Amino acid sequence: MIVAGKYSFNHGEEIIEQAYPELLKEIQEVIKNIDASKHINKESKEKTMPGQMLYSPVSLNNAFKNEFKKYGWGCKRIKCDYPTQYYTGGYAPKGTTRGAFREMDFIKEKLGVEVQFGKYAFMVYNVAAKMTIFHNLGFIDMGVEIVPMKQFANNMSTGVSYFEQFVWDLEHRGVSNIDIPVLIYGIDKSY
Repeated sequence: MIVAGKYSFNHGEEIIEQAYPELLKEIQEVIKNIDASKHINKESKEKTMPGQMLYSPVSLNNAFKNEFKKYGWGCKRIKCDYPTQYYTGGYAPKGTTRGAFREMDFIKEKLGVEVQFGKYAFMVYNVAAKMTIFHNLGFIDMGVEIVPMKQFANNMSTGVSYFEQFVWDLEHRGVSNIDIPVLIYGIDKSY
């Protein structure tokens, strides 16, 4: 695969290139090492493209996990203890926090990486919430988000978001004082 687009959120590209040049090279190698053609293995059941073979986000995510693991990157999962003091009127559900967690796909030397082939809301959540939370908890200093380009997403199930949409929204959202530096890579199959 190739990096077909880059967006520097809150000076992410400049800061990460300076702080983690070797880790950026590893991330680029991971992307380059994935052969997208091996992941066209999901048969569409959607009305708009019945029977069409699509790229499988599950298969692609597994490929990224395998590649990042080769370079010593690890996943970080934190348990969530949800507060109950905000319940009202005697509301007391049972088991609401059992198994609750948040997870960063890959972390190495306080650089976090998220790979997202899902719905649009997850891309925004990763950069605007999850990375900030993991930063506040001391696990990462900055992050990299890897998402498909529109052309690549067009060959996945409907609803998969893409780099161009994500960048437009981040530019129009602006940067907040709690946002960490994030470099966003838009990826596509190799040509």
